[in-house]
Amino acid sequence: MPTNHNSELVRKIFEAYLENKSLRKTPERFAILEEIYSREDHFDVETLYIHMKNQKYRVSRATVYNTLELLVSCDLVTKHQFGKNMAQFEKSYGYHQHDHIICIDCGKVVEFCDPRIHQIQSMVGELLKFEIKHHSLNLYGICFECKAKTTVNQNSAIQNANQNIQL
Repeated sequence: MPTNHNSELVRKIFEAYLENKSLRKTPERFAILEEIYSREDHFDVETLYIHMKNQKYRVSRATVYNTLELLVSCDLVTKHQFGKNMAQFEKSYGYHQHDHIICIDCGKVVEFCDPRIHQIQSMVGELLKFEIKHHSLNLYGICFECKAKTTVNQNSAIQNANQNIQL
């Protein structure tokens, strides 16, 4: 986890949530929480499950799914649905508001933060008399690597077509 203080705080928040809902405080749930807060990326359930199995954690796929839903419910994890891809998750406690740009070819997700977006959010809230609590902005495009591959493939196809014409 990022800092020892954050680690303790996140754990306490989760413990309080579980107690409030009369749910069991199992070592597996806390191992999943710890694993998530040690990551720096977006992840899907299957990736997290496989990573934990490879690390010799004894957790079932169902426990990972269920724990993720609990962590989303208590705002320690955010769930994203980027396009047609399966849901992805990221830790959310103590992390700044940010937005995403997603490659529609390979699914790569890049985070970015632009203060102008916050300014627009504040201005729109004032104009429309809303108290904005949060926002979600996802931009979709083609990343540089995929664009480069497409260009190479197109150039290759053109060369092949030209060779066929000359024959």
